[in-house]
Amino acid sequence: MSTKTVNVNDVIDHAKFKPFHFKVAAWCLLIILFDGYDLAINGVVLPLLMNDWGLSTALAGMMFGAMIFGSLADKIGRKKVIMICIVLFSGLTFAGGFASNPTEFGILRFLAGLGIGGVMPNLVALTSEYAPKTMRSTLVTTMFSGYAVGGVMAALLGAAFTPSFGWQIMFFIAGIPVFLLPLIWKFLPESLTFIVQQNRQAEARKIVRHLEPSINVQDDMTFELHQVDTPESASVVSLFKRGRATNTLLFWIAFFTCLLTMYALSSWLPKLMMAAGYSMDNSLMFMMVMNIGAVIGIVGGGILADRFHLKPVLMCLGAMGAIVMSLMGFQSNQFLLYILVFLAGAASIGSQMLLYSYVAQYYPLAVRSTGIGWSSAIGRMGAIIGPILIGGLLGMSLPAYFNFIAVGLPVLITAIAVALIMNEDESEKISANDPVVANA
Repeated sequence: MSTKTVNVNDVIDHAKFKPFHFKVAAWCLLIILFDGYDLAINGVVLPLLMNDWGLSTALAGMMFGAMIFGSLADKIGRKKVIMICIVLFSGLTFAGGFASNPTEFGILRFLAGLGIGGVMPNLVALTSEYAPKTMRSTLVTTMFSGYAVGGVMAALLGAAFTPSFGWQIMFFIAGIPVFLLPLIWKFLPESLTFIVQQNRQAEARKIVRHLEPSINVQDDMTFELHQVDTPESASVVSLFKRGRATNTLLFWIAFFTCLLTMYALSSWLPKLMMAAGYSMDNSLMFMMVMNIGAVIGIVGGGILADRFHLKPVLMCLGAMGAIVMSLMGFQSNQFLLYILVFLAGAASIGSQMLLYSYVAQYYPLAVRSTGIGWSSAIGRMGAIIGPILIGGLLGMSLPAYFNFIAVGLPVLITAIAVALIMNEDESEKISANDPVVANA
């Protein structure tokens, strides 16, 4: 009797949404929620500390974490790296509540940042690798909306608990995922495509039975991958092979400029609004409206991307973001300003989350986490530069409209970079004409 061979990519692409898909997305959403919470608590607790105890160190840690753990996951698997990152970002953030001086705090925030930055590429990759093709962007961005929700949760819990329990309580709450590790290990599956790549056929058959019960999985059935998912080195060099060099650089530019705008806006919006003549209370309300807009932009952008493709949606969001952020400097009507801030959050943060989905769908399995990780790491450089740049502009006492134009300009560059990204057919032509690739 001959062994039946099935393409596992086709199984995933054409599967109907099942409880199994919900389970994967829900666990990833829970992890990313605390990931977003862990980063956002910096902004909540820093006003309560005498000194700035480490926002920049956390961002630097995120940059290195994205580089290291993105490539590592392509070698040892998404699940193992996610578990390592949870220990880092949750456990060491919890430990930060016991820090007694800025040096201890800074070291712990840097190490936690490794986990914060490292877990994101792998949650995106894992969700994308299980999502049916017709709703891939929707599932990835819905999962990633937990990141913005985590930021809102940090603000609400900070207002509720820090007056009575001090800033340390925020860090103790961050330790919850560490205690959930046994459950996460039991219920969060490894990437099915990674399992097939490793030729762990028995494990693959078990997962397919849950993923698509309509398939009669026999014990002699074997699974294979698309040819594009053949093994190759999980290193940054591979991102520039097989016709990917131009797109890789464009993704890096898009991530850098989008995160520059996103962090400049997140870090300085209250100060920008105060410089424009609004009170502190109004400025904090603008921050909340921006985060609500972010959640709508992330989920709505994912739904639109599955219908119209990621590229045109990203281009429209980037252009919209540049326009509404520029208008924020000229608008004095408070109601209209709330609308503009809402749209700015949807455009800037929504674009960032859609970029993660775009990168996940562009790179093949063997270098997927590497591609997401390095794009994210380059983006973190923009995240570090953005708040510094806008802080410098505010210190120059320039007109308010100039500051807002400066915040919005980078996200326009994001839209232009995305517009220049070649589709798969164009990349394949370059790959075929590359003698190094053709002889590989």
